[in-house]
Amino acid sequence: MTDPEARPGKQHERRKAQEKAEENAENTSVGPDAPSAHPRRRRLAKTAGVTAAALVLATAGAGFWFYERLDGNLSIFSSAGVAGTRPPVGPADPSGNTPVNVLLLGSDSRANGNDQLAGGDIGVGNSDTAILLHVYADHRHAVAVSIPRDSLVDIPPCLLPSGRWTEPQHDQMFNSAFSLGAAPNGNPACSQNTVEALTGLRVDHTVVVDFKGFAAMTSAVGGVRVCVPNEVDSYGIHLKKGLQTVSGQSALDFVRARHGIGDGSDIGRMRRQQAFLAALAQKVQDQGFDLTTLLPLADAATRSLTVDQDLGSPMKLASFIRSLRSVRLADLAFVTAPWRYAGERVALVHPDADTLWTMLRQDRTLDGRNTGRQGPGTPAPATASPGGDLSVPITVQNGSRTPGLAVQAAQELRAKGYQNVTVDPDGIQRAVTGIGYQAGQQAAAEQLARYYPGAELRADPAVTTLTLTLGADYAATTATTATTAPGAGTGTEGTETPSPTATTPTGSVPSGITQNLRAADADPCAGLSYG
Repeated sequence: MTDPEARPGKQHERRKAQEKAEENAENTSVGPDAPSAHPRRRRLAKTAGVTAAALVLATAGAGFWFYERLDGNLSIFSSAGVAGTRPPVGPADPSGNTPVNVLLLGSDSRANGNDQLAGGDIGVGNSDTAILLHVYADHRHAVAVSIPRDSLVDIPPCLLPSGRWTEPQHDQMFNSAFSLGAAPNGNPACSQNTVEALTGLRVDHTVVVDFKGFAAMTSAVGGVRVCVPNEVDSYGIHLKKGLQTVSGQSALDFVRARHGIGDGSDIGRMRRQQAFLAALAQKVQDQGFDLTTLLPLADAATRSLTVDQDLGSPMKLASFIRSLRSVRLADLAFVTAPWRYAGERVALVHPDADTLWTMLRQDRTLDGRNTGRQGPGTPAPATASPGGDLSVPITVQNGSRTPGLAVQAAQELRAKGYQNVTVDPDGIQRAVTGIGYQAGQQAAAEQLARYYPGAELRADPAVTTLTLTLGADYAATTATTATTAPGAGTGTEGTETPSPTATTPTGSVPSGITQNLRAADADPCAGLSYG
C-alpha cells in the first residue's frame, strides 16, 4: 500500500527540479529578447566548457610531460665529493641578497656520441673550458672569469669513484682536476673544490656541458652572430672570415678553434669564447625570456647538462636563469684570470690574481665599485686573548705566492708566546687562510684564529699538529719582512728573501686585470686572438 504522504512529496520534488531547470536556462540565455536561443546557446555553452576543460587538461598534460622530459634529461653529480670545509657565502647587500658563483665547465669528453662532433677517441674527458660566473648580490651585475685550462694550480683532496680521497697535488694543470678518477663524465666536484681553494669563493652551482649540448643550444636559439678574424681551414675546422651566424657544428668549431688564429694558444681561444657568450647573452635577451624561447633552449640544454644537486630539477634551473633577467649586457663583463706563460704551461700572476679573487669576495665590480653594499673597509687588527694553551704544536704553511710569509708568521707567533712553532714549506695554495685541527684541538684552533680574522677552521684528521695555512688574503694585507734568522723554524722557507708588500691597490685595478678585461657589449670583431 502506498503511503498517502509520498505522492505530494514526489510532486514537490519534481516541481522544485523543474523550477531549478528553468532558472538555469534563464541564466544561460544572452538576454530577455532571445528566448528562442536558449537551447542552442546552452549547447554552445556546454561545448565551450568542455573545450576549455579539454584545453586545460591538454596543456597541463603537455606541461607535465615536458617537465618530466626535462627532468629526465638532467644528470646530477653526487655532492659526496664536495669538500667538507668550504668558503663562506659572500656578503649580503642591504636587501639581504647574496652573490651567486656558478662554475661553468665545458667537457671535451668524446663519450655518449660526442665523438661525432669533434672526432678523437672515446676516453677520459678534461674540462676544455672553465668559467667562473660571479653574479653580484644586486643581481644586476655579473662577471665571467675564464681560468686557463693549462694554469698550474694546487689540487686539493678529491674523491675518486673508488671511494678513496686523493692527497693534495701541487702545480698541476687546472683541467686535470676534472679527469681525476678517469670517469667518462669527469669529476665536477674535484674541479669545484679546486676553484674554491684557488679563489676563496664559495661555488654555489657547477654546470658541465658537453659538445652535443653546446651545439644543440646554439641551434635552439637560431644561431649566434660572431666575427672570425681570419679564414680558418685546419684540423677539420673550416670558418670564413668576417661576421656570420654560427650554430650547431659551426658554433662548436668557432669556440674550439685554436690553430690558424693568432698564436694558436688557449688564451686566444678563451677570448673568442668570451665574445661568443656575450653574443649568446645578447641573442637570448633580444628573444626574451618567454616560454616559446626558453622551452626549446631548456630541452636542448638539459639533454647534455650535468649539474649539482641544488640545480637538479628543471624548476630550479629555470628559476636561476630567470634570476639573471636584470643583468644588462652593459653590466656583464668577461675577464681572463691574470696569467703569464711558464714554459708550455700558464702560471697565474700574483698578486694580480689574488686581487681579482679578493675583489669578487668583497663583491666589488672590476672597476672597483661596490654594488649597493657598504664598502669592505680595513679589517680590524687582531688582538691577543688572555689564556689559551701556548704550548700546543703549530705548523705554519705558506699557501700564498709571497716568499717568506710562513717564516714571518712563525716569528710573530713566537713573539706572542707560542712555544712550539715550525714551518712547513709544502703548503697547498689557498686564497683564504685556513686552520686545520685534530679532535680535541678546536679550542686551541679558535684561539689561534683570533690572530687571523676570516680564517677558515676545519676539523682535519690528516693533520698531526694545529696547522695554519696562510692564504693570499693574508699576503695581501701583510708586509713581508721575513729574513733568515737562527731559530726561525724548519724548512726551506727559512732561506727566502723578503718581498715587497702585496696589497690591493687603492682606487685602481691592476693592469693584469684590466688588460684581460672584455665588456659584453664590446665590438664583436675586437680582441679575438692573442699573439
